[in-house]
Amino acid sequence: MASYGQELAKRFGDQCGPTDTTLPEIAFLRQVLARKTVRSYQDVLPSDSLLDLISAAALSASTKSDFQQASILRVLSAHKRARLGELFPAMPWIGSAPAFFVFLGDARRLERIAGYRNKPVANGTLEGFFNASIDAALALQTFILCAEAAGLGCCPISVIRNKVDDVATILALPDRVFPVAGLCVGYPARAGYLSLRLPRTVTVHRDVYDDGRLNDEVADYDQRRAAVHSIPKEQQRLVERYGEAEFYGWSEDKARQAASPEGAAFPRYLRRAGFTFD
Repeated sequence: MASYGQELAKRFGDQCGPTDTTLPEIAFLRQVLARKTVRSYQDVLPSDSLLDLISAAALSASTKSDFQQASILRVLSAHKRARLGELFPAMPWIGSAPAFFVFLGDARRLERIAGYRNKPVANGTLEGFFNASIDAALALQTFILCAEAAGLGCCPISVIRNKVDDVATILALPDRVFPVAGLCVGYPARAGYLSLRLPRTVTVHRDVYDDGRLNDEVADYDQRRAAVHSIPKEQQRLVERYGEAEFYGWSEDKARQAASPEGAAFPRYLRRAGFTFD
């Protein structure tokens, strides 16, 4: 029997439990609750056999209607890795991580298979895009959890969608195939950062969706998160537009980030790649 109170307190800090000692000991749950994003890696390349095994586990994730619309692209070319890294100089771990993968939504494969069977399918619809995106996201998260179980550290890279045209050119992606996120993988050189999550009173609902206390709950979360990991003044976003905040918590940071949307090139890329979203 076990209690997960320590892991839950570090992850949420909301004292919501469960804290009883009647729960079974499940090491994997402890690992997931305590997981961290890792951006600094040892100069050791994980074996191909291990990475292949983890990829196989990732592709064992759930998939919409067994369509299997996720693909995994491992970038081995040093030249391509360097070109990708140059696109995002603020994230040097893209180029320096021992291994780098790109998880793809693959709406192309189903169309081609249907063509082989003389049953034409137009998979560039909203449904096709959504299904492929979710399949890729499920594979990505499964890869991360399995890699961490093997002692590796990971850092997802969603920013690649911000320069999707360049990324797609470097990776020679065909129509109906799009990047969902990159992933840096390697053995951690030092402990990563454990991010305090929103209280479950905000994110877990029972019977009905209820955000009636959202403002108060998030204000409390801002204070608790700042006590663990405050954001320095020099990292405040869009100071020229919104000024310098006396207290700059998570909600202020995310509101400012969302107020200047990223990824404007992504919808244009998807339409050129054959998605109609009908």
